[in-house]
Amino acid sequence: MALKTTSSKFFPNKRMTHLSREQRSVVIAYGMIFVLIAFGSLAISPQFASPNFLLLQLLKASILGIVVTGQMMVILTGNIDLSVSWTMNLSAVLLTSIAFGQDDRFWPGALAALGVGVMVGLLNGLGVAYLRIPSMVLTLGMNALIKGVTILYTGAQPKGDAPPLLNFIVHHRLGGGLSLVVVIWIIVAIISIIVLQRSGLGRKIYAVGNNEVATYLSGVNTNLVLVSVFVIAGVMNAVAGILLTGYAGRSYNEMGEPFLLPSIAAVVVGGTSILGGSGLYTGTIAGVIIITLLESALSILQISPAGRSVIFGLVILAMLFLYGRGARVRE
Repeated sequence: MALKTTSSKFFPNKRMTHLSREQRSVVIAYGMIFVLIAFGSLAISPQFASPNFLLLQLLKASILGIVVTGQMMVILTGNIDLSVSWTMNLSAVLLTSIAFGQDDRFWPGALAALGVGVMVGLLNGLGVAYLRIPSMVLTLGMNALIKGVTILYTGAQPKGDAPPLLNFIVHHRLGGGLSLVVVIWIIVAIISIIVLQRSGLGRKIYAVGNNEVATYLSGVNTNLVLVSVFVIAGVMNAVAGILLTGYAGRSYNEMGEPFLLPSIAAVVVGGTSILGGSGLYTGTIAGVIIITLLESALSILQISPAGRSVIFGLVILAMLFLYGRGARVRE
């Protein structure tokens, strides 16, 4: 017995076997961040590990992180949201067409953009919860519908620039350090962690993802849970669309397209089960940073879009195999 205690004392890495699958996935994901930074600084450019470069990556990660917040909650219930890109796009277009580059019209434009997110999320949620349409089919169709509406509304040419206030929110650095948009993501992250880990809604989200029928039979209104997560996802997509407009300085068609695959990849790489019911938001934060660093590395190396898709797919598969192996070892 004493030998066992001494052995674990001198070999702390064995403590990993006592972690849950979720906790072990978080540790692996944060380890991947350090590997990527080290690889980037050695193989791509020494500037890859510089404070200024990393702060810029955090700014870019913040917008993706807000999208991923909603996507993770949907995936935790065993569903998926494929209406991300054009919900972001329509929200951005509405904002710029109403505000038209003026600060005093920013809030009406922002409210209209958020209204788009609520409406899309509500329709997705109602369709999945009450009509029992598979979320992949419904949200993909919704994405196509929103795309058509956006192009009809803009005439294939978005109107107006982002208000100066929005540019300030996205690009201003507090004390020369973190951008305001990073602070916004931190606030969203803290609220999300509290909701998922400390609230009744969070427990119901995990329960629905694990076994929706058993959760329903235990007295939980599972339909309301499903509608709630899709509405949250819609609002997060709209907020991300607003912030992306400030980042780019204007709205343009297909501006949300680069966020769809990364939003799913970040959730999976962060350790959340694609089948639902398992995952930690702290891991998702790591997943967002990993995907952002990987995108930047591929951009610096001038890898083609097709090549990037292949690499993203390989990374996702590698992480899935790694997490899966860890789960089997634990069993």
